[in-house]
Amino acid sequence: MSRHPAVKWAQRSDKVFITIELPDAKDVKLKLEPEGKFIFSATKDGIPYEVDFELFDKIDVEESKHNIGLRSIVYAIKKAEKKWWSRLLKQEGKAPAFVKVDWDKWVDEDEEMEKRFTDLDDMDFSKLDMGGDDDDFDMDESKDEEATEDEEVGKEANMASTSNEAKAKEEPLQSVAEKAKD
Repeated sequence: MSRHPAVKWAQRSDKVFITIELPDAKDVKLKLEPEGKFIFSATKDGIPYEVDFELFDKIDVEESKHNIGLRSIVYAIKKAEKKWWSRLLKQEGKAPAFVKVDWDKWVDEDEEMEKRFTDLDDMDFSKLDMGGDDDDFDMDESKDEEATEDEEVGKEANMASTSNEAKAKEEPLQSVAEKAKD
């Protein structure tokens, strides 16, 4: 008789993550069917392990991926339809005791929507048409003008400070000279 490995799951609107925690698994086999059938089998220390699920909805077998690691096997299963599932399994009621939520990968529906609007790292700004002609504003020309203006302001400030320093040097000399006269 087969045992059940610990299974953790999480989802996004477009995929389901299933992690099977079975360190040093051998002879790992997976069968996915478009209707949502998920069949996993492997052995560890000569003991067979098996998982046979009927997933909540249909999946895209061709776009689904897996990674067999030393400690676990992770499946990224593409949903056939982009929507949130109310549970992992088609059968209603409580999930089997060996199935748990993977809180490390879990993202709520609200959080996923927020991320779409606030995460600009993936955004390609070159495709945004901001209007205006390219001839209206030349970045290189603008930088040159700014540099020239900055240089002029710097020169004026330098001249003023040099003038102030000279005056400061003259004043103590005059006062020392005046004191000598006295």
